[in-house]
Amino acid sequence: MDEQGCPRCKTTKYRNPSLKLMVNVCGHSLCDNCVDLLFIKGSGACPECGTAIRRSNFRYQIFEDAQVEKEIDIRKKILKDYNKKEEDFDSLREYNDYLEMIETIIYNLANGIDVEDTRRQVDSYKKENKDAIRKNQSKLSRDEEYLEMLIEEEEKTSSLRKQMIHDTEVLEKNKKRREKEALIDELMFSDMSAADILTMHKTTARPAEAVDNSSFQPSQTTRYSTGIQRGQQSGLIPMPMTEANPVYHYEDLELERCGPIYPTIDDIIEVGYLSNVRAASESERAGGFEATLCCQRALQDALGGLFYYPELAGQSTSVM
Repeated sequence: MDEQGCPRCKTTKYRNPSLKLMVNVCGHSLCDNCVDLLFIKGSGACPECGTAIRRSNFRYQIFEDAQVEKEIDIRKKILKDYNKKEEDFDSLREYNDYLEMIETIIYNLANGIDVEDTRRQVDSYKKENKDAIRKNQSKLSRDEEYLEMLIEEEEKTSSLRKQMIHDTEVLEKNKKRREKEALIDELMFSDMSAADILTMHKTTARPAEAVDNSSFQPSQTTRYSTGIQRGQQSGLIPMPMTEANPVYHYEDLELERCGPIYPTIDDIIEVGYLSNVRAASESERAGGFEATLCCQRALQDALGGLFYYPELAGQSTSVM
């Protein structure tokens, strides 16, 4: 994207970091100094497109692309009149068609496509739906009503919280004031010494919930998973030794064939089984695949279970 700058005075953000661009309904941006110079009388023509615009409609540009600012202005104006809600339609399809029509109108006006026809369409809609537009402007949608309710509840909760804090502060102030008055009265009229009165006052003013934790001793039977007792101040206890697991030894898997003994890979190669098997490609061999593995698996599937008899199920049968 090109560097931001004013198209009239050619000032850029690079040369003037404090440059502030302003945009109007036409979508063309000007710096605030040029706006003040060109629109002294309050209205004038845009130096880029010649559109009649007012000084009061200028606002500071938020997005780098002025086209986005133009689309936002157009969207606000269109949605002010096209303000029907989903509950105003008989079906969801009609509501979606209505939203699609709104987006088409905004796109045409923002990009200068059939501007005159689109404006006539908007004016015709405003005349035909004048009463409905006025009615919908004063009616909140379900989402807006829900948001209003949430905001109202939050305000009530906030006011109650502030009131509770205020009441607590008032009670604390009144309590301190009464204690101070009682102390002054005792100092004036009591026969006790001032030191004893101050000591007694400090004792009674101590909060009731304050607990002396100096005499608290942690339980000696409580231990962490490392074996260290809670409350232990010194000394290190080594980590408890755990019994080592036995070393794993691999044992060959014994398959219950229920059939003839499978031929080995050497037998497969010598007898000539591979003559009817497709040879492995280079990419397959790179992955560790060999044609002998495929042939051996097929033979295992063919010979397995040949000697299985249902009537002898559960009995060991050996065939030599």
